[in-house]
Amino acid sequence: MERGTALVLGATGGIGGETAAALLRRGWKLRALARDPARAAAQWPAHTARPAWVAGDAMDAESVVSAARGASLIVHAVNPPGYRDWDRLVMPMLDSTLRAAEATGARIVLPGTVYNYGPDAFPDLAEDSPQHPVTRKGAIRVQMEQRLQEAARRGVRTLVVRAGDFFGPRAGNSWFSQGLVKPGRPITSIADPAARGVGHQWAYLPDVAETIAQLVEREGALADFDTFHMGGHWDADGTQMQAAIRRASGMPELPVRRFPWWLATLASPLVPVFRELREMRYLWQRPVRLVNTRLLAVLGHEPHTPLDAAVGATLEALGCLRPPSPQARALRNIR
Repeated sequence: MERGTALVLGATGGIGGETAAALLRRGWKLRALARDPARAAAQWPAHTARPAWVAGDAMDAESVVSAARGASLIVHAVNPPGYRDWDRLVMPMLDSTLRAAEATGARIVLPGTVYNYGPDAFPDLAEDSPQHPVTRKGAIRVQMEQRLQEAARRGVRTLVVRAGDFFGPRAGNSWFSQGLVKPGRPITSIADPAARGVGHQWAYLPDVAETIAQLVEREGALADFDTFHMGGHWDADGTQMQAAIRRASGMPELPVRRFPWWLATLASPLVPVFRELREMRYLWQRPVRLVNTRLLAVLGHEPHTPLDAAVGATLEALGCLRPPSPQARALRNIR
């Protein structure tokens, strides 16, 4: 298809930023909404294609409608910061995007999660598996998709791409960076939140972004409201991610310690991050796996970065890798 203009809401965040970068690489013209465009532009990675930053707020429908003029795609990747006020802010933000899509005819893209699903649908999740969430955020996710389905009957097209737990250079609020390792310091141990032997599904953000970019370029294969699941990285027994962290850190004997769920329980009334982590504990107690059969049927493949490369890039961006020794730097220069 001819690449058009896309508007990204949430381009300063993880999935929004990676999706913006993927669309730019593939030749899209890009606008990105930000309350402070100058600050957002200064934080964008150097030596890469850059979006046109537009001043606006996702809570202000008029600014979103204005920014979306001429766009054929709106990426709705904006979330309230720090897990705060989800119940108060999420739906008004989505309504702003819906108004912009109705005004322009653009397709909406919503990066999705497994939160929509409850244990009754586990372990293998297809796009049409029943959605009976057991958490507050899961209920909001279901409500968001219901709102989009209703809009599809009025001609507003939507694509939802669901994936496992995010990790990657831009993934700030994630289990990887808040549960497994501690950002900004060399790794001394790996935390393990899972019940023993329970598998877990991970999604490398650049792969999610590339998947979204490839799907939106197959408009003819998409329904007005369409959903796809990614396979990502499936850790069958909970040890493969740990092994990759050990390899990337160069410390094969790095100890694994149980995640302190007791601390999350005690601190959750006061610390929003612990409250959110505790709420999602059920996803670590049983295997949960999104099945990507539909995605493979449309794309023929799934963008997939090897686990070691993905983990290494993530740890480096988080500041978790020790600086190489002078000897290691010398060997690297020789090669």
